[in-house]
Amino acid sequence: MARIVVAGSGSVGACIAYHLALLGAEDVVLADRSEIASGSTGKAMGGVRQQFSTAAEVRLAQESIAFFEELGAEWFQQVGYLFIATTAEGRDELEARRELQAELGVPVRRVDPSSVPGLQVNDILGAAFCPTDGVADPPALTREVVRRTVELGVELREHTDARELERDVLVIAAGAYSGDFGVGLPIRPLVRQLLETEPIADLPDDLPMVIEAETGFHFRRRDDCLRIAMTDAVPRWGFDQVVDETVFGDRLERLAHRYPPAGETRIARAWAGLYDMTPDAHPIIGPVGDGLYAACGFSGHGFMQSPAVGRAVAEELVHGESSLDLSPYRLDRFSSEITFPESLIL
Repeated sequence: MARIVVAGSGSVGACIAYHLALLGAEDVVLADRSEIASGSTGKAMGGVRQQFSTAAEVRLAQESIAFFEELGAEWFQQVGYLFIATTAEGRDELEARRELQAELGVPVRRVDPSSVPGLQVNDILGAAFCPTDGVADPPALTREVVRRTVELGVELREHTDARELERDVLVIAAGAYSGDFGVGLPIRPLVRQLLETEPIADLPDDLPMVIEAETGFHFRRRDDCLRIAMTDAVPRWGFDQVVDETVFGDRLERLAHRYPPAGETRIARAWAGLYDMTPDAHPIIGPVGDGLYAACGFSGHGFMQSPAVGRAVAEELVHGESSLDLSPYRLDRFSSEITFPESLIL
């Protein structure tokens, strides 16, 4: 069997290597220029959802949810995702997405948002909730996957440039840095940041991920704090991962409005990371050159989709085909007009 080198030990690379080992691939190396989960995975929000706007993304998420569920509550807390709309237009778009998701088998339903204790609901016109969505700790979970991968015989090479290793196949799973491998991939780095509050007393253990559909403002519980995120008014393209403190006041006002129990809190820490964006916000998965295979461009969804992608890529590399339809993610789709962009990017 060919020697396979996986470049990148974030969640995607780790899951690919893990599933290669499960399928019996014996000569696999997982390499990273830094350390396990030291890139975008280590800075991720940690949400796992099936509520996307396109069928292709929903299916990836459904496949991944099953993997996260098998890990159990220690690794994956199924507190659900609650999308809320405060305008008639937002409510209609939310309902249209809910119908698509439900048709595909996602257990998403309309709900009364007042069922979430503490949530300010006076301005909410519609809400959708999926109880099987949830949250996890991306770096911790990725390290666990890598541990299991190494136990199965995969060689881990941290602080190693994968390009310098002998191989028959190189899998590019390096996130925003996937363009460093000599292939013209339409990936742009987008800076995003997360804010975390001071400890807040009596946060419910089952507090869902709450997302305002119109603004993209969202928050989740992380231990006794709240983790906050929102799309920047002006996209910050590039690799400069600097925290913009000028938005702190706005984000705290939004949090106080939507969740009054956090009205007196302050930001305790913040960090910036990178999304590896493609023009349609779908990943690039498949052969991209002689002995080169890409699994990148996840546009902020890499962690939540990594289990499904890991299995599908491993199947294609070992067996020549995957049980999951990867045709929507091939690189050659960009040679024509984009027809199904994913619009729900948080």
